[in-house]
Amino acid sequence: MVLVGTDEHRARQRASELSKEGISATGFGCDVSDAAAVDQLAHAVSQPIDVLVCSAAIMSQRASKTLATSAQHWREVMSINLDGVFHVVQAFAPGMAARRQGRIITLSACLGRFTGPGTSGGLAPYRVSKAAVNALTKNLAAELGNGRRGVLVDAVCPGHCATDMGGEDAPRTAEQGADTVVWLATRSQLVDGQPVATGLLWEDRRIVAW
Repeated sequence: MVLVGTDEHRARQRASELSKEGISATGFGCDVSDAAAVDQLAHAVSQPIDVLVCSAAIMSQRASKTLATSAQHWREVMSINLDGVFHVVQAFAPGMAARRQGRIITLSACLGRFTGPGTSGGLAPYRVSKAAVNALTKNLAAELGNGRRGVLVDAVCPGHCATDMGGEDAPRTAEQGADTVVWLATRSQLVDGQPVATGLLWEDRRIVAW
């Protein structure tokens, strides 16, 4: 297992904790908004990656409606939430495609949907970045044959979880938010000899509308 975070010390510390639990893990520091840094990370990771979880993100400023958002803040959010996914996918997905084996899971959000809570406005950079992640996910899944070439690509809405970004008072635990990610990473590739459904948006192991 490879853990990646902006804080290399924390990533290595967590990897060490997992190693003590019998899970082989290595921690790296990387700013995924920096394409060159991600390329360096890909060269530093010596093992094939079969499951890629794209979870790096930051939240918009509270007052960031479209007409009240600075170009600098817009670019900051997009560079991490959207460009970061693109950089990591470009670095690690080609190996999966070549081996015809892999799972790519992007972390989306209910605020990035064109239905329900995604249509109420506000938090413009965050909402639009997550909507774009949804589009990237669906487009990549189609380009990789929607599972027929051995690589599954899906997005997950983890919900409002108690993480550094979500805050300690969030209604869901990080474990609850990660459940669907783990399920997608470990589900069978085929059902009755056919590829499972992919290129979808999931929440609590259920398909939800984009």
